[in-house]
Amino acid sequence: MPKENFNEKLIALLKTYPDFIDESGELLPAAVKDHAWKLDHNLIRLLLSDPEIKSTFFDEIDGHWVFNHNTFIGYIAAKNFLANSYTQFRNKIGLNIDGKYLRERGEVSLVWPYKDCVLEGGQTKEEEKRKEIFFNEILAQDEINRMFDPKVLTNWKRHTAAGEQDVTEIQRDKNGTIRENLIIKGNNLIALHTLKQQFRGQVKLVYIDPPYNTKGESTTFGYNNSFNHSSWLTFMRNRLEIAKDLLRDDGLIVIAIDDEEQAYLAVLCDEVFGRVNHIGTVIVQSKPSGRTTDSYFATCHEYLHIYSKQTGLPTINFLELTDEQKKQYTEGTGENLFRWRDFLRTGGLSTPEERPNSYYPIYFLPKEGQISLERISDEQIEILPLDSNGNKRVWRKTRPSFAKHVNDNEIKIEQNKSGQWKVKIIDKIKEGTRPKSVWIDSRYDASSHGTKLLKNLFEGQKVFSYPKSIHAVKDVIEILTERNGDDIILDFFAGSGTTAHAVLELNKQDNGNRKFILVEQMDYVESVTVPRIEKVIEGQGGEFVYCELMQYNQVYMDKIQAAQSSEELVALWQEIAENSFLNWYVNEEMPQDAVQDFIAIEDVEQQKHLLVELLDKNQLYVHLSEIEDTDFNVSDDDKDLNKAFYGE
Repeated sequence: MPKENFNEKLIALLKTYPDFIDESGELLPAAVKDHAWKLDHNLIRLLLSDPEIKSTFFDEIDGHWVFNHNTFIGYIAAKNFLANSYTQFRNKIGLNIDGKYLRERGEVSLVWPYKDCVLEGGQTKEEEKRKEIFFNEILAQDEINRMFDPKVLTNWKRHTAAGEQDVTEIQRDKNGTIRENLIIKGNNLIALHTLKQQFRGQVKLVYIDPPYNTKGESTTFGYNNSFNHSSWLTFMRNRLEIAKDLLRDDGLIVIAIDDEEQAYLAVLCDEVFGRVNHIGTVIVQSKPSGRTTDSYFATCHEYLHIYSKQTGLPTINFLELTDEQKKQYTEGTGENLFRWRDFLRTGGLSTPEERPNSYYPIYFLPKEGQISLERISDEQIEILPLDSNGNKRVWRKTRPSFAKHVNDNEIKIEQNKSGQWKVKIIDKIKEGTRPKSVWIDSRYDASSHGTKLLKNLFEGQKVFSYPKSIHAVKDVIEILTERNGDDIILDFFAGSGTTAHAVLELNKQDNGNRKFILVEQMDYVESVTVPRIEKVIEGQGGEFVYCELMQYNQVYMDKIQAAQSSEELVALWQEIAENSFLNWYVNEEMPQDAVQDFIAIEDVEQQKHLLVELLDKNQLYVHLSEIEDTDFNVSDDDKDLNKAFYGE
């Protein structure tokens, strides 16, 4: 049979399985390959149903058919599979890494301390801060089996304005959705997969401020913010895909980013969310003075890439008028404030050719103040929409709209100092203004309303570098969530907790009941994030529940990072091997020559990276399915709370 016909048969067969097609009925090769990596029984059963396909991708051994998944995946990934013009075009514009397109790669990027480092012992002076260790590891799909299973949550505490309390229940709404403000400590990718059972399709807004992948290092905490470009893209893709699952159908995601990766991030988001779901990109002037370390232009802005989950479903609120804007409405009182505005339209689309229905004469009788659209007296003055140079312009309203405003006493005509007649219309005070794509207000200054704000909360100590302006985050939430509503906002790069702070302040302002979910991996979640939100609820009200992913061999990650010498690392290696925390493909024995080779490397940082690679990443945290295993010593209280959280 010609190969084209075999391709058509295979594609048609795969399309019969709902998980393998998109909304338009097109095949999703990445989904097929993912199921193949996992040796999914449904896929295998499907392929076995056709004799020719069976003989191509299965080997017969003693009467048993064994799935050759490498052959199958290689065939699916071949450039001439699905080689129609549409697919070829998508491949050309796709993100290519080492000859493979990002959406075809089944890799997972795990990261340990990826943001600002921890201050040791409460030290605050610059020279007393240590350089945080940065680990990023890319895992192939066949190395992953249980990593994304739900995990046991532990160290539960409820924080209220009255202080810290034990957690005795998990609050839910009438639909069964958890209605708690949550702060979860743990690797954010694994935490997101832990959340998906309870929050799939429940989140209205995801706001994240991921590592920007800048070339330099932070001058404040000295952390390494730079990934290899391909690793960063994989890192982001992994997290965006699960974030999309958590969003409601009318949900949105907002990603803060700078110039280094913003263009690549937009292409990645086009692939994950669909280009048609790009709501817009906002430029925020976060550093008005500009970055002095730049060689050419002084960078003073960041970007917000905004995507929806489904086209046409989200709505955007107007921004509340500022005090300066409100001052412009000087007539009337209370809700009836207004100002008089020129009825002549100038600027774009303001000529009779562009707006023919808005070009017409207005007749005015000065003695009686009479305004009409028809000449009824020779004493009337004809007023045409002309600018000061005599060029034809247009009125702001068509004839019917103008007539209605006249009847409602919302039009007046007066002479200016040069004797020209001016037509004015009432401009009533608005509830707000449409958000613009460039935000340059001083309240978005990250130094004044981020760093200094946080410093004041912590009595003059600088505990975190480069927090976002709270007003920038508040405006995002105000625009994209329901006012007075109970939307869920998720931030899985929580940092110092600006998102939670913004949610609580907005709830106080508009009597809303929004809920936040924060995820943070770094230890400063306990020394910065939680104390910050505690201080906020003392003044704003509210409460939150704190918990952690229960560590298993993640404990060894912490020990590896804290080690200061090769001797400590060799001892850890021995401990890891004895406790069976090694990857399945690593020899559990420690031959002496291997130990000597390890010590001979001399560079402790490289030794740490090597040791990290030996750990089994599928056992970083305790799986929920093993909660009753006595080896993990999960307390009865934790068992009860996990059952309440997971709805079991």
